[in-house]
Amino acid sequence: MTDVKVPVLGESITEATLGEWLKKPGDAVKLDEPIASLETDKVSVEVPSPVAGVMGDQLVKVGDTVAVGAVIATVGEGAGAAASPSPAPAPAAAEPAPAPAPAAAPAPAAGDAAAALSPSVRRAVLETGVDPSTVQGTGKDGRLTKDDVVAAAAAKPAAAPAPAATPAPVAAPATGGRKEERVRMTRLRQTVAKRLKEAQNTAAMLTTFNDVDMTEVIAARTKYKDLFEKKHGVRLGFMGFFVKAAVQALRDIPSVNASIDGEEIVYHDYADISVAVSAPQGLVVPVIRDAQSLSVAAIEKTIGDFGKRAKEGTLKMEEMKGGTFTISNGGVFGSLMSTPIINPPQSAVLGLHRIEDRPVVRDGQIVVRPMMYLALSYDHRLIDGREAVTFLVALKNAIEDPTRLLIDL
Repeated sequence: MTDVKVPVLGESITEATLGEWLKKPGDAVKLDEPIASLETDKVSVEVPSPVAGVMGDQLVKVGDTVAVGAVIATVGEGAGAAASPSPAPAPAAAEPAPAPAPAAAPAPAAGDAAAALSPSVRRAVLETGVDPSTVQGTGKDGRLTKDDVVAAAAAKPAAAPAPAATPAPVAAPATGGRKEERVRMTRLRQTVAKRLKEAQNTAAMLTTFNDVDMTEVIAARTKYKDLFEKKHGVRLGFMGFFVKAAVQALRDIPSVNASIDGEEIVYHDYADISVAVSAPQGLVVPVIRDAQSLSVAAIEKTIGDFGKRAKEGTLKMEEMKGGTFTISNGGVFGSLMSTPIINPPQSAVLGLHRIEDRPVVRDGQIVVRPMMYLALSYDHRLIDGREAVTFLVALKNAIEDPTRLLIDL
């Protein structure tokens, strides 16, 4: 048997949490095939099999904390395909015995299936009532994803008439009690909670607001989006404009791009923009390095790649380190206004929100314009109110007149 050890996870990371087992004892495994998923403070990391063979004992349970170099499982070397049929006859022989109690057979199967699901999928299963064994997974290696469960739930009404035939009084006692479920926080969620609370406890946090007329940016996007996608192979969104506008405003108001280190202020002559991205296991914040040197197309490509790999869980640890300023777009979820929390050790975060038509006054006339609220949360220990407001106004001016981005105003 060959030991499977926790690989090196990155600089200064010494432990992780076992998120899920991707292989069960007796399963055939190939060389370098993922057999388990580990959750670190920032990303999920897959543990590959060191040899080809058959999955042996699982030495730790889901949710356990494991150190780098610790043995978490064993793999028996040999032809995995030949070895895997041998466990199969055993369950087949055991099945006829419990035949008189058919209800007992599905229970273990359901337990095995639940154990193999990720926390987000298990939560979706509980919320929708979908039987995971009836859904075909579209994730890596056929694994079930949250989207698979949601899609199955949406298609469920067709089968709904069957339960209707069951008398209501019988169903009521079975589901009448109030239930609670305790789910252990993932390591990522624990880290997010710790860092955000640390920001509240440490920084003198304040939020200032403004609104921006999106008319010109929407017009530019509508006019050039097809040509842009044809030339660059990526869709033209709004984030490219906001990142460029933020970089320009950060150059004019350098304290917003600075940080506090002890009794010193660290000013940066570069803009590493952290962008908040939603992932199945929680919010992650990859960093666009040297955004001041990138074109709108390069920014859009980078953000698109981050979003895709965040869903796949393949973002690298080093891609989420550093960052001098954060942009969080709650508008994609319908948020009208928020007070975002600073991402330490940064000193400010920009919150974007949904675009909606609102009446505004232009040249003495009430007109309807597509408007968005902007929110800048900042550390008042370093950034004065005047600087925060000036930053938002500079960003607002650039978005309302995108030509400013071209001629560097």
